[in-house]
Amino acid sequence: MAIFNTRLANTGKNTARQMLRGLALGTMALGLAACGGGGDRAVRADLAASQITYIGVNSYLWRASLETLSFMPLTQADSAGGVIVTDWYANPDSPNERVKLSVSILDQDLRADALRVAASRQVLRDGVWVEAPVQASTVQRLEDVILTKARDLRRSAIG
Repeated sequence: MAIFNTRLANTGKNTARQMLRGLALGTMALGLAACGGGGDRAVRADLAASQITYIGVNSYLWRASLETLSFMPLTQADSAGGVIVTDWYANPDSPNERVKLSVSILDQDLRADALRVAASRQVLRDGVWVEAPVQASTVQRLEDVILTKARDLRRSAIG
């Protein structure tokens, strides 16, 4: 219990420090904003930064993931936590096989290691869905498609 109380007290001190630091940074930002300069170029560069996180995760990776998986039914899409989970999807050309995907965005930066894709695959055998292996290259290709699309979205934002 003493450890919990010490941590709680330190949390209060840290919160006060963070509030003061935020107030000081805000005051400095207002002072710099009054200096002007940059105009539209400063706004455009800010919009195209690799770390846009208004939704909790990198927005380019988020949008690229949603666009890439748009053909699949979604069961969960949490932009704050950066998780997208699809429902089972069966390609009409191969109805005896279905796939379920989970995409996790792990960082606020647009980087290759900020994205993880997991896939589950099932095949229909004697009227029962049975787990089947997913090739690692399939998951890697899907990650590559999402990353390429995210980079393209960023490039188009730069203009």
